[in-house]
Amino acid sequence: MDAAISQDELQLAARNHGLPLEALRYPITPAGLHYLLIHYDIPDVDADRWALSVDGRVAKPLTLTLADLCNRPSHEVTATMECAGNGRALLAPHVVSQPWLLEAVGNANWTGVSLRLILEEAELLDDAMEVVFTGLDRGFEKGVEQTYQRSLELDVALADDVLLAYEMNGAALLPQHGFPLRLVVPGWYGMTNVKWLAGITVVAEPFRGYQHTAAYRYRDDEEDEGTPVTRMQPRALMVPPGIPDFNTRERTVPPGPCVLEGRAWSGWAPVARVEVSTDGGKTWADGLLEPLDSRWGWRGWRYEWTADDPGEYVLSCRAHDEAGNVQPQEATWNVGGYSNNAPQRVLVTVQEPGYHQGAPE
Repeated sequence: MDAAISQDELQLAARNHGLPLEALRYPITPAGLHYLLIHYDIPDVDADRWALSVDGRVAKPLTLTLADLCNRPSHEVTATMECAGNGRALLAPHVVSQPWLLEAVGNANWTGVSLRLILEEAELLDDAMEVVFTGLDRGFEKGVEQTYQRSLELDVALADDVLLAYEMNGAALLPQHGFPLRLVVPGWYGMTNVKWLAGITVVAEPFRGYQHTAAYRYRDDEEDEGTPVTRMQPRALMVPPGIPDFNTRERTVPPGPCVLEGRAWSGWAPVARVEVSTDGGKTWADGLLEPLDSRWGWRGWRYEWTADDPGEYVLSCRAHDEAGNVQPQEATWNVGGYSNNAPQRVLVTVQEPGYHQGAPE
């Protein structure tokens, strides 16, 4: 695989960060461990001067301060959020962008105001078709100067758990997570969840901004118009067992019983099954699923592996959801490197009996 990483990509990797996979153990991801992708710069926002505008195809345009939003009925949602580019660095040919391996994910509790409540208050006009969300972050992408914008079709925007969030895990949003307000659309990839939200505009025609027409589309080649990236594909990840090598991150475990554990999610339907392989995907066995705490949050799983025979192993896991979606054995390449949900591969060495602290007894 061509894994060359440019200095430009290293700059992206240095300013963004992923979830250390051992932190999959936390049911709710601490804010500082939750994955983070910042397209441009973190805006400098004065909360006392900030306000959210709601306009366009509405009968009653609104201007809402943070206090106004906090004074409305609050709504809470626990939701897993994953970057659409998660797994991009594992694709061949190489895709030039943020070089994610498998760590671009987190599961948080979000508190805010129902988007539907605000749109109903503004009174949508009969020709309303989509809702456009504008953040305060601004920059260039492929030579196009822009403010970050995404849109949702009206039926998605009016769904029960779509949220204008001002808290993450019970505390005000951190600057890097969108302070003072962000959009949270459970089940959709992270690019949908606009941060540093400043404007909501209801439109009567499909939105044609850069982030819809040029970015975040599944395309076979540069000439392909493609189809939009939307909901998260099913994925299971495991906590790498044992201890790691500093450079390669390959794992070493002692012989004997070894509990494999992790999390699984899908934006299309709840996870119904997680399978585990200890032979590189040749054979699979069912893991034990934990109860589903939230429709939109990840689901825990466990598997008891008997690692009696010393040697090298490749561990994998894959998720099935209730809609019949399952992780493919191999990824399908696309221009943007999106939705690579091929099963995780964890290289593990089972030690010889009696091996201890780097030397045989």
